[in-house]
Amino acid sequence: MTEDKKHIAILGSTGSIGTQALEVIASHSDYFEVEVLTAQNNADLLIEQAKKFKPNAVVIANEDHYEKVKTALVPLDIKVFAGQNSLASIVEMSSIDLVLTALVGFSGLKPTIKAIEAGKNIALANKETLVVAGELVTRLAREKGVNIFPVDSEHSAIFQCLVGEFHNPIEKIILTASGGPFRGKRREDLKNITKAQALKHPNWTMGAKVTIDSATLMNKGLEVIEAKWLFGLKADQVEVVVHPQSIVHSLVQFHDGSMKAQLGLPDMRLPIQFALTYPQRLSSDFPRFDFSKYPSLTFEKPDTETFRNLALSFEAMSRSGNMPCVLNAANEVAVAAFLKDQIDFLEMPNLVERCMEKMSFIKDPSLEEYVQTDKETRIMTMELIR
Repeated sequence: MTEDKKHIAILGSTGSIGTQALEVIASHSDYFEVEVLTAQNNADLLIEQAKKFKPNAVVIANEDHYEKVKTALVPLDIKVFAGQNSLASIVEMSSIDLVLTALVGFSGLKPTIKAIEAGKNIALANKETLVVAGELVTRLAREKGVNIFPVDSEHSAIFQCLVGEFHNPIEKIILTASGGPFRGKRREDLKNITKAQALKHPNWTMGAKVTIDSATLMNKGLEVIEAKWLFGLKADQVEVVVHPQSIVHSLVQFHDGSMKAQLGLPDMRLPIQFALTYPQRLSSDFPRFDFSKYPSLTFEKPDTETFRNLALSFEAMSRSGNMPCVLNAANEVAVAAFLKDQIDFLEMPNLVERCMEKMSFIKDPSLEEYVQTDKETRIMTMELIR
C-alpha cells in the first residue's frame, strides 16, 4: 500500500460516474490509488478495469459472474468477492480513505451507511441515499465525523459556492435544471413519447435510469430532497430554475441578498474530481468554457403541471418521514417498467402519486422501516402496473 496516495473505493465502477471517476484517477495516478472496484453485472468491464488499475479487491454483486471474474483476476493476486453482503462489507477495509458511491438507486443505501459507520469519507453520487434516509445518514455522518462530498454537478456547485462561507446563513439555494429533452412540451405532447426519445438528453451523457429521471424531472426532484439534507435546509429554502444551457450548475443566495454561482461546461469529471480531491483543486485538461460561444444564458420557471414528478418531490420533502422513500421506490419501479415498454411516459408520475396516497406514513422511520417501506412500495407499484 502506497502511504502518500489517497486510496479510493468505487462502488459502481462500470457505470457512467464510475468510469469517469477512473478517468480522473488515471490522469492523477501520482495522487490516487484504486483500492476497491465493484460492479453489479458488467463482469467484462470490471475485469478490464481491475487489470488496468490493479485494486486490492473487487466485488461482483451478481454471484452468477463470480467464477468468471475470479478466474480472470487470480493471476494478478486481486481478491474477488461476490454478493450484496460483500458489497456492504468491503467498504470497511482499513486501507480505504474515501468511498465513491456511484451505485444506482436504493441499492446504494446500505453500503453507504456501512462506509460511514467505518469512518470513511464519502463522495456521494448516489442521490437516493439521502432521498430515502437523509435524516438517518446525515446524523450518522455527524456522529462519526465523516464528510459527505457531493458529486452531482448541482450539489457540487452549491458546495463550491459555500467554500469560505460555511459560517454565513443561507437564505436559499437554487438548483438549475436543463429541462430535459421535452422542455416546453405540454402533457398532450408527451402521450406517445418513446423510450428512445426519452433517452436522448440534450446536454449530459448519463445512465438510462438517470436519463429517464431527467426527462420526467424526477432527477431534479430527487436532487431537491438531497440538497435539503446535504446543506441542512428547510423545504422552503430550495428552489429550482430551468437553465437549458447547463452552464450555471446552481446558485446560493445569502441573507444579505448576494448570490454566488458556479459555472462550467457540462462535464461530470469536474465535480467528480473536486469531490475526490477537496480541499485541493488539481489541474485538469477538461475543455474550458468560452463566453463568446454562449452569448445568451437563459432561465425560466419549471412547468410542474406537465412534469408532475417535480411537484411530487417537493410534496414528499415537505411531508418528510418515509414519503421520500415511497417516492423513490415507486419511481424506480416505474422507470424500469417504462424502459421495458410496459407503461407509457405519463404513467410514471401517476404511479408515484398513487403510491404516495396509498402507503402508510411513518414520521420518524428506523433503517428497518425504510427498508420495509421500500419493499412494500415496490410491491404496490408492480401491482398497480399489472
